[in-house]
Amino acid sequence: MDQRLERARDIVEREAAAVRQVAERLGPTFLRALDLILARSGRVVTVGMGKAGFIAQKISATLASTGTQSIFLHPAEAIHGDLGRVDSGDVLLAFSKSGETQELLVMLPHVKAVGVPVVSITQSPTSTLGRHSDLVLELGRIDEPGPYGLAPSASTTAMLALGDALALVVQEGRRFGPDDFARFHPGGDLGRRLMKVGELMRTGDRNPHIESGATVLAAIGVMTRTPGRPGATSVIDKSGKLLGFFTDGDLRRLIENGLQNPRERSIDDAMTKNPRSIGPDTFALEALAFLHQFAIDQLPVVDGDGRLLGLLDVQDLLNLKIG
Repeated sequence: MDQRLERARDIVEREAAAVRQVAERLGPTFLRALDLILARSGRVVTVGMGKAGFIAQKISATLASTGTQSIFLHPAEAIHGDLGRVDSGDVLLAFSKSGETQELLVMLPHVKAVGVPVVSITQSPTSTLGRHSDLVLELGRIDEPGPYGLAPSASTTAMLALGDALALVVQEGRRFGPDDFARFHPGGDLGRRLMKVGELMRTGDRNPHIESGATVLAAIGVMTRTPGRPGATSVIDKSGKLLGFFTDGDLRRLIENGLQNPRERSIDDAMTKNPRSIGPDTFALEALAFLHQFAIDQLPVVDGDGRLLGLLDVQDLLNLKIG
């Protein structure tokens, strides 16, 4: 085997071992850190220098996107005026492998002076940072892989895993769910997947429907006149409650079975009664899975009382490139 591959695998395995070590160390202090963050009224202010600073920025972004207000504060900038960004309701989350990062240590007394608790992610609670922290999420001794063991790698991987664990369990504590994700992630693929059926369904003149008692010919006319010609129509009663659904497929089967006079045939005899339907609060990705499961192209959308609200067409989902 090429020695370069051996070295690469050794690096990955040692980083994985560092993460496993962090997982094994999780205990009561982690729970106290969770409770502290959830109890505070302000933000989680993350700090770190160098590579640890990049991890701090990532964790701040994860916190902010999962329901916890957060900012990243550069320690060097903090002692030149940016300490004014830190408020008494905040929590300081500090990242430093050694716990001896000078730029970070210089700002600690000023942060603690305004009553901001410090949670540190560092190698040892006996480090300077550890001794001046309210809570220490201990990484334990981590030796960096790679040439000379100098470049932060296993330690930053461990910090990232521990920070993610903290952020995502805090998310659970805030009961931050898919609806909240949809508000915070309106763009890109995630935003499209979290759209609701109510945002996508066809309404108004694009929602074909006909009242019970009408003829098959009238139903065909509604389907033909509807913009986009979805090839289906809902059948409702006078109060708007969904009774049935009639599609192009139903029409073909009627013709195959010898349909003679569509002007006289009642839609009530031709429609699918008690059809499958979907609610407006269903997520788009869930709706697409439902359509695929039953091999159908359209679904009527109804409210909690079964009244027709709109029509969901598979093409509307595919146009968004969902799935």
